[in-house]
Amino acid sequence: MLKCRTAWNRLAPLARSSSSVCRQNVRRSGLINGRIPTCVPVAQMSTGPAGGDTQNKIYFLLVGAATLAGGLYAYQTVTGDQRRYEERIRGISSRQQTSATTISLEAPAVESIETEAESEPQAAPAPEELSPPPTDVEVAVLSETTEVAPSAEATEPESPAEATEAAPPSEATEPEPTSEVIEAAPPSETTEAAAPSEATELSPAEEPVVEASPEEAIEQPSASVVEEAEPAAAESPAAEPSEPQPEVVTESGVDLAPASLKVPSHVPYLLIGGGTASFAAARSIRARDPGAKVLIVTDEPDLPYMRPPLSKELWFSDDPSVTETLRFKQWNGKERSVYFQPPSFYISAEELGSAGNGGVAVLTGKKVVHMDVRGNKVKLDDETEIAYDKCLIATGGVPRNLQVIERAGEEVMKRTTLFRKIEDFKALDKVSRNIQSITIVGGGFLGSELACALGRRSNESSLEVIQMFPEKGNMGKVLPEYLSNWTTEKVKREGVKVVSEALVKSVTYKDDRLEIKLKDGRLMKTDHIVAAVGLEPNVDLAKSAGLEVDSDFGGYRVNAELQARSNIWVAGDAACFYDIRLGRRRVEHHDHAVVSGRLAGENMTGASKPYWHQSMFWSDLGPDVGYEAIGIVDSSLPTVGVFAKATDKDTPKAATEKSGTGIRSESETEEVASSPVASSTLAPAVPHNDDYGKGVIFYLRDKVVVGIILWNVFNRMPVARKIIKDGEEHADLNEVAKLFNIHED
Repeated sequence: MLKCRTAWNRLAPLARSSSSVCRQNVRRSGLINGRIPTCVPVAQMSTGPAGGDTQNKIYFLLVGAATLAGGLYAYQTVTGDQRRYEERIRGISSRQQTSATTISLEAPAVESIETEAESEPQAAPAPEELSPPPTDVEVAVLSETTEVAPSAEATEPESPAEATEAAPPSEATEPEPTSEVIEAAPPSETTEAAAPSEATELSPAEEPVVEASPEEAIEQPSASVVEEAEPAAAESPAAEPSEPQPEVVTESGVDLAPASLKVPSHVPYLLIGGGTASFAAARSIRARDPGAKVLIVTDEPDLPYMRPPLSKELWFSDDPSVTETLRFKQWNGKERSVYFQPPSFYISAEELGSAGNGGVAVLTGKKVVHMDVRGNKVKLDDETEIAYDKCLIATGGVPRNLQVIERAGEEVMKRTTLFRKIEDFKALDKVSRNIQSITIVGGGFLGSELACALGRRSNESSLEVIQMFPEKGNMGKVLPEYLSNWTTEKVKREGVKVVSEALVKSVTYKDDRLEIKLKDGRLMKTDHIVAAVGLEPNVDLAKSAGLEVDSDFGGYRVNAELQARSNIWVAGDAACFYDIRLGRRRVEHHDHAVVSGRLAGENMTGASKPYWHQSMFWSDLGPDVGYEAIGIVDSSLPTVGVFAKATDKDTPKAATEKSGTGIRSESETEEVASSPVASSTLAPAVPHNDDYGKGVIFYLRDKVVVGIILWNVFNRMPVARKIIKDGEEHADLNEVAKLFNIHED
C-alpha cells in the first residue's frame, strides 16, 4: 500500500498539469474567436463526452495502472510473508527431528549387536555386519530417510523386522539379520517415525550391551527422556571399536555427567559448606521461595548437623553405641539426634534439576577448590564445574594448632586431636577409653566443656584429665577474674587437674608417652593431647574469587547484609560482618550461625535486611552450671556483676526442662522485648562468700552496655538484646538487673 500511495503522489502532479494546459488552450482559442466557452474547461475535465480528449484517457489509464500495481504488490507481500513463515517453521521442525535422529544414530553398531543378542543363535555373521559406525555422510543420509511421512513407512514395510518395529514393543517376533538393519534405517528410528507421539524420544543405545541380558532388553520400555548412562563402547567377540563412544548430549546441548557423579551443571542456589549456617540458609530460602532448588556442597561425609552436642550432651550419654547412633539425651531427658533432619528430608543431587517443587540436595565428600565470580561457577576437587545464580559461602573454620606441636614430628601429631567434626568426637571417645592420661590445651569454651565432660568419665575409670591454659583461670578471656576463678574451682571438682598460666615450650615423644615442657620449667607427661586453642576462618576461596579478607578479625569482609558481591553472601564463622550497633565483628558460635544463615537466605531471595539481630552463645559446664551471653564479652572491658542466690530451678537442666530443648538458640524468640517488667522485689546485698549462684554481668564501653552474660539465668535473652540495642548509658545497673528477675525464687 505504501508503494501505491507513492505512485499516486508522483502521478497526481502530472494529471493536474495536463488539466491546466487544457484550460489555457481553451482560453486562448476563446480570445481569438471573440468569445469564451461557458464552463467548457471544467466540464471537459470532470465529465467529458464519451470518447473525449486524449489527456483524459491518459489520466484514467495512469490512475488505473497505479491502483492495479498497488494491489498486486500488496498481494505479493502478504503471500510472500506467509510463505517465508511456513518455510521457517518447517525448517525448525526438520532441524529438531534431524538432531534427535542424529543422537539415536550415534552407535548403530551397538543396536545391531543388541539385535543379535535378542535373536536366536544364527550362523556366522557376514562381513558387512561388523561394519564400523557410520560416517557423517551416512548419518546425514539416514537423517533424510527419517523425514519421510510416517504413513509411508507404516504402510510399506520392506521386511519383517520393520513390521515388528512398527508394532508395539512386545518384540515377540524374531528380527532379521543385523546386516539388513544397518543398511536400512535403524529400528529405533523406524519406531519413532511410526509413532508420532514418540518422535522426540531417544533410544538408550548408549548403554553397554554386555551388561544387559536379553530378558532386560525385552522388558525395557521406551523412555521419554535421555537416560543418564555412562558412555561406553560396545564389546563384540569379533571386533572391538578402537575409540570410545562419544558423550551423550541432551537436546539442550548440555553434557550429561557420568553416572558416578550425578552432579547438576547448574543450580539457582549454591551453598558452599554443610554446617549450621548453610542449613539455616536453605530453610530460609525454601520458606520464602517454596519452589527453590538448593544445592549444599560439603567436604564432610555427613549431612548437616549441630556441633554443640559434640562437646556437651554426647559425652554424658549412657548409651554405649552413642558414637554410632549419634543420639543423645538432653538435660531435660528428651532424646534427639545431632542431625538437623533425617535423610528423607533431602532429595538426591541428580533429581534436583527435574524436581517440580524444588528441594534441598546435599553433595557430601566434595570440596569447592576454585570460584569464578565473573562466570558464576565453581570447580570441585574432582574438576566438576557447577554454575549458580546465587551463592552462599559458609565454609566455617578449621581448628588451630600450636606451632610447637606441628613442629614436634609425626608421632606427636598422631597423638593430637583437633576437635571439630563428628569423626573427631568418635576418635576422641575411642582414645579416651584406651589410655590413662589425656591433656587438654586451652581454657576457652571448647576446652572447658571437654575438660568437664572427660572429668566426669574419669570418676568412673582411671583416666587422668589435665587442662592447661595461659590465663589465670578458665575462660579468662571472657569472664571477669573473680568469676573465672570460681569456674576453675568448679572444673576441678569435676575431677580435672587444672594447670593455669601454662605456656607450652615443647612437646616430645619419649617412651611411648608425650612430654609437655612448659616455659616455666614444669614438665607434664600424658598419652594424648587435645588442642582447643581457637578457630581459624576458612578463606581458601578468597584468592580465586577475589574476595576481601579482613586483616583484623579474619574471615570474608561483608556488609551489613552479609553480602560480599552482588550475588555472593557469607554467613557463619567465616563472615566478618558490620554490626550496625557494635561495629565490625566476627562471631564463632552456634546461634550466630543460625541467625546469619537465616538472614543470608532471606537476602538471597530479595529481602535486603541488615544484620541487626544480636546473636547469643551459651556454654554448659555439665548439667548444673551454664551461662548465656550476648554482644561483646571481653574480660579486658570494665564489668559490673549483680548476683543472687541460686535455686534448683537455676540450672541448665531445669532450663531445658522448661523450654523443651537443649539447643538454646531454638528456644529464643525473634521478638524484641518491648517493655520488660522489672521485679518489684528489692535486691538484697550479696555476701562476699564467693557463691555466684546466678546473676547478670554487664560489659561496658564508654559507659554503655555492649555485652551481657546471664549466669545460670535462662530464657531472658530478649531483654538483654533490647538493652544492647538501645545503647543507652545507665546510671544504676542494679536497677537494670531487676529486668531479669534474678531475685525471684
